[in-house]
Amino acid sequence: MIGRKQEKQKIKQLLRSDRSEFLAVTGRRRVGKTYLIDTLLGEHYCFSMTGIQNGNTLTQLVNFGIKLWEYGGVTEPIQPKNWQLAFAFLKTYLKTLDTNRKQVIFIDELPWVATSRSGFIQMLAHLWNDYLSKEKHFLLVICGSATSWISKKIINDTGGLHNRITEIIHLLPFSIQETSAFLESKHIHFTNQELAKVYMSLGGVPFYLEHFKRGESFATAIERLCFSPSGILHNEYQNLYRALFSNAELHQSIVEVLAKHHYGLTNKELLKALKIKATGSYNRAMEELLLSDFIMESTAFGKKKRGVFYRLADEYSVFYHRFIKGSSKYTPGIWQQLATSQSYKIWRGYAFETLCHKHIPAIKKVLGISAVYTETSTFRVVGNEEQVGFQIDLLIDRKDDCINLCEIKFYAVPYTIQKAEYQALLVRRNQFIQHTGTKKQVFLTFITNHGIVENRYSRELVDVQVLLEDIVGGI
Repeated sequence: MIGRKQEKQKIKQLLRSDRSEFLAVTGRRRVGKTYLIDTLLGEHYCFSMTGIQNGNTLTQLVNFGIKLWEYGGVTEPIQPKNWQLAFAFLKTYLKTLDTNRKQVIFIDELPWVATSRSGFIQMLAHLWNDYLSKEKHFLLVICGSATSWISKKIINDTGGLHNRITEIIHLLPFSIQETSAFLESKHIHFTNQELAKVYMSLGGVPFYLEHFKRGESFATAIERLCFSPSGILHNEYQNLYRALFSNAELHQSIVEVLAKHHYGLTNKELLKALKIKATGSYNRAMEELLLSDFIMESTAFGKKKRGVFYRLADEYSVFYHRFIKGSSKYTPGIWQQLATSQSYKIWRGYAFETLCHKHIPAIKKVLGISAVYTETSTFRVVGNEEQVGFQIDLLIDRKDDCINLCEIKFYAVPYTIQKAEYQALLVRRNQFIQHTGTKKQVFLTFITNHGIVENRYSRELVDVQVLLEDIVGGI
């Protein structure tokens, strides 16, 4: 298994525990939750079932009865009339098991199982409170892609499951280091430049990466996966949100707006762009998108509450709105054409910024400040008649009284700082110091994919540089 070190350690500790444990595993669709659980706990299963999408209560109960029969809990398939009887059958079976080893009960896609007014959650809580928690040899594992649902109904439940979860694993997509290792395990050897393009397009989602082929270039793979009518990711966007959220139209509208604003929008700006008012439905959609890692909160430098704005963090969703959505008619070679456009160059720069924001620990390691407490943010000043506006891609505010102002550049060749930019960057640094009133040491840091051409301007201006290969090298 690639990566997942912390997750593996948590699961090992649960298996060694001298009490029964209750584990909730969450994370966005396609991120590998079921694979993680199956791989690490499969040999310990005494019962497992997977919810059926869009299945009614009867369908879920029939599925439960069949799985109980498969595990030897009953002599023939049964159809419990309700979840109270279903869990009574399960409890009878569980009492027959060996108490000297951990017995794992796994319920996958739990939100699909717990249909409206079915009583499933209440009966699951009763099973845990009345029996499982009083024993020492059970590990109850629940899982689902609807992270916000599990958070509300299970993790933060105010009823029978209140404070019953003993461990939570929120599974994130691979980092670029893990993405590299995953592809290498499939004997797919990309250069760091091509690897970055893969990550910037699709992120570190294992399901997406699984479909790359050995001996295939990034450009060829992207065209086959995303633009060909039979491509596995050609229609992924609609399926992705509909599988996760009820009434997903609002979620998709929010994502579409944020896809057009790379630096993000405040809540007020987002509502204005959507042409709606803040409602319960809107607030729920935002919460669900945040918990599912599709969007992220960022804070402007020097501001805590009022400076919060929202950015689209899901690489595939950005890529879809930038390129796939507008290319409904497929012609061979379409991606090679798109990759020469100005739109591609703009996206490439923005996408590399997102990559850097997601790999701050690797950047800190290069800067030699891994052990220093830091806060990251951006800085934006809107221009007016009296002043010129400016934007700083990434700020690393350090507890050792220093700040790294990061310029992020993704170019086809090493980046050359010309005289005009040299002067502009000096002005920008001074503007930042004046606007913020900071007394800290300010370092100008360049993060690039090919490095910087050494000249008089780079020598005078750049305090430190971070290369893509440093980020891929990881932590």
